[in-house]
Amino acid sequence: MSSSERTDRATALITGASSGIGYQYARQLAARGYDLLIVSNDAEGIANSAAEIRKQYGVRVSPLYRDLSAENAAEDLYRYCEDERLDVEVLVNNAGVFFFDDLARVDSRRIELMLRLHVRTTTLLCHYFGRSMQARGRGYILNMSSMSAWMPFPGISVYAATKSYLRTLSLAIRNELYDRGVRVTAVCPGAVATGLYNLSERYQRLALRLGIMMTPERLARKGLRALFSGRRRTVPGFVNRVFVPLAGLIPGPIVRLIKRKAKFYRYGR
Repeated sequence: MSSSERTDRATALITGASSGIGYQYARQLAARGYDLLIVSNDAEGIANSAAEIRKQYGVRVSPLYRDLSAENAAEDLYRYCEDERLDVEVLVNNAGVFFFDDLARVDSRRIELMLRLHVRTTTLLCHYFGRSMQARGRGYILNMSSMSAWMPFPGISVYAATKSYLRTLSLAIRNELYDRGVRVTAVCPGAVATGLYNLSERYQRLALRLGIMMTPERLARKGLRALFSGRRRTVPGFVNRVFVPLAGLIPGPIVRLIKRKAKFYRYGR
């Protein structure tokens, strides 16, 4: 039976689902017949998103306010699902943050937040829910990496490193869980038209027309298609697939020259 023809109403758990990419993952999983547990640190946003999806698709949608950067966030979320007897068949690890700055300049609290959210919590969610899926003999895990996983560029050093970690983690646990009926996919998009980058709507529209950016709806559709078809990784968008192998060929001196020019325009002399 395909996931779009479900009758047992298993649950999909999506983190960072109050808006943007996570919200689109939630909508499209609801359209496939899944009940939802959607999680965010935006209490009002997650409640509104739940109401909209519930009204549109008629599935059970449970909004849950949680700070997923907290030390015990993954275990607490797993225990909540156990207590509520939720059969989590799909786990979408989407919650994330972004900043653009040199490692030595940025506030250490922002670094800690990114490491906890991208690395610690995501890894432990894969551990807890992957163990349950393995025991049941079925399940899907989607981890949001990024095409920056191949781009150790200035300004995104921590972001690129954490996304590279998620890409590697996903590929490794895919092989660990595959023979037990669990599929794991890393989704590695380029820029997406959300509020993550603080880019104006004008520039977002321009980037969308040029193919540099992708809408959250399109990205979620491509990500879920890759997940349910059993692909290990997807880099959505032709422009992104072309750029990824080229990024590693840019010489260090050119990267540093671009950094110096960007620094001049950002901070002045």
